[in-house]
Amino acid sequence: MSAALIIVAAAFVVALGLGLRARSGREMGLEQWTVGGRGFGTAFVFLLMAGEIYTTFTFLGGSGIAYGKGAPAYYILCYITLGYVTSYWLLPPVWHYAKERRLFTQPDFFAAKYESPALGMLVALVGLVALVPYMVLQFKGLGIIVSTASYGAISPTVAVWIGAIAVTAYVVVSGVHGSAWNAVLKDISILCVVVFLGIYLPLHYYGGYEAMFQAIEAQKPGFLALPSLGQSPTWFATTTLLTALGAFMWPHTFGSLYTAREPRSFRRNAAILPLYQLINLFVFVVGFAAVLQVPGLSGPDVDLALFKLSLQSFPPWFVGIIGATGVLTALVPGSMILIAGATLLANNIVRPLRPSMDDAAIARLAKAFVPVMSLVCVGFTLSGGDTIVQLLLMGYNFVTQLFPCFLASLMRRNPLDKRAAAAGIIAGVVTVAATTISGFSLAPYPQLGPLRDVNLGVLALVVNLVVTALVAKLVQPSERVRRLAER
Repeated sequence: MSAALIIVAAAFVVALGLGLRARSGREMGLEQWTVGGRGFGTAFVFLLMAGEIYTTFTFLGGSGIAYGKGAPAYYILCYITLGYVTSYWLLPPVWHYAKERRLFTQPDFFAAKYESPALGMLVALVGLVALVPYMVLQFKGLGIIVSTASYGAISPTVAVWIGAIAVTAYVVVSGVHGSAWNAVLKDISILCVVVFLGIYLPLHYYGGYEAMFQAIEAQKPGFLALPSLGQSPTWFATTTLLTALGAFMWPHTFGSLYTAREPRSFRRNAAILPLYQLINLFVFVVGFAAVLQVPGLSGPDVDLALFKLSLQSFPPWFVGIIGATGVLTALVPGSMILIAGATLLANNIVRPLRPSMDDAAIARLAKAFVPVMSLVCVGFTLSGGDTIVQLLLMGYNFVTQLFPCFLASLMRRNPLDKRAAAAGIIAGVVTVAATTISGFSLAPYPQLGPLRDVNLGVLALVVNLVVTALVAKLVQPSERVRRLAER
């Protein structure tokens, strides 16, 4: 057994042990299991929010898109920073509202704001559809990491099954507490490993950053600039906008807000987390360093860039450390996704249909749904072939459709009612689904000029806004009649 395999195996054992031990001394009712008893301080809230953002996408997808596409990778740096900046204003009122009403999930917020359990069910369904590709992303990354770090001793399929079993076990037992404790270990590990790789590899292979970029430009002219077509400035701007608006629309990210003890945690984190984004620069640099050193990767294989370069650069024991860090980047956000997905099913799909169920029954049902959701995601992982970046963008296209009615709900006087909100969400989601399934693209229409590179998720968002506005306008007269009748 190689040193790398031993270290990777140890990461699984430590993650499982930390996750199980996190339950110690707590009764895991719905509030403790889902939102940590609403008692997490700034540090844990920071780690949970970073834990959901810095995933296998950061570890593999970030380096993969830098390797495969070049300059378009920088949209990642822009969108999360913008998302964190807006969180300074958006998150505290959400926390206050959820605290007063003991909300557990993202759909609870929408259902309460619009006084519509049916809207909550719709939001839950959208969230579940988006969470599946995000969980597939984690399992896909886990398979790549473990298989590569073990030098092929463990196949991606076996790695996915081991990861699914480990994360399911500690999620069922400890809920969000297990995620929080593993997030501590994960963030320390990824900070040390990624910064080291981002400094060492360019120096080792090129003698410095300037020399590396000069060598890439010499062999691949224009690779370090946005292309005029495809992933052009139009694509860059619209993708950044779409993903920034959707940054906190993920059910597991939204739900983590409820774990905070007090709202100042979000404002402190809004100041710190954009700086923490600098980790992504080191990830990009690793991808750029691999461009000339491990040429020829294409399609889904671009996600292997970081590990291919690491395998030829370091001894097995250090490859094992990189692999162990990668394992944690999959398990921590994966656990939050499973908690969110299982709670959506139990609390926002089943509960409205069976209102007599109390919190204890919902907690038991949510825990039972965890292995079911895990199995579904494993199935999609083993049958899918998209790159990690494509999987993430697919999920963002769905969850961002929730943003217009979310923003409206925070206004002093909400201009929308439940019908307008639901119509907009449905229109946006149907547009995303239709364009994704059909493979529709604006690229074949040169008469559109720069607009043909618009991210189709933004196109769906425009459809969402138009339908929302039309329905809101149509229902206003009936609302006025109803209010007059009430008087």
